[in-house]
Amino acid sequence: MPIVNISVTGRPEAELSAKIAAKVSDLTQAHLRKDPTVTAVVVTYVDPRHWFAGGKSLASQEASSFWLDIKIVDGTNTKQEMAGYVEAIFGAFAGLLGKIHPESYVLVHEVPPAAYGYGGKTQEFRYISGKLAAA
Repeated sequence: MPIVNISVTGRPEAELSAKIAAKVSDLTQAHLRKDPTVTAVVVTYVDPRHWFAGGKSLASQEASSFWLDIKIVDGTNTKQEMAGYVEAIFGAFAGLLGKIHPESYVLVHEVPPAAYGYGGKTQEFRYISGKLAAA
């Protein structure tokens, strides 16, 4: 049930947003074992003239960039899984956006299950309810 916020350089394109959301959902399932039916992806666009890396706009560097910020429940993934995810995301965005500036980022937030949820229920509530139902 992660929420994934992604900023990319460029003009808003519905087709590109759909490709980004699908690819990120697939990689999130493959590397972090997150159910795509409860994965939310938000894509926003930033004009490359207003995104700077190394003190220069990305427009002047003729490069693209992205910032991916994902929230997952603490303790549900290993360091190796998260490292593989970061690597796979970088590869995917190079395929989606072309020349990627190395100052592009992935941030995986591990949040406490009592402080994170969807549909009005925390992940801790869902976990405990599942255990009680199984008992």
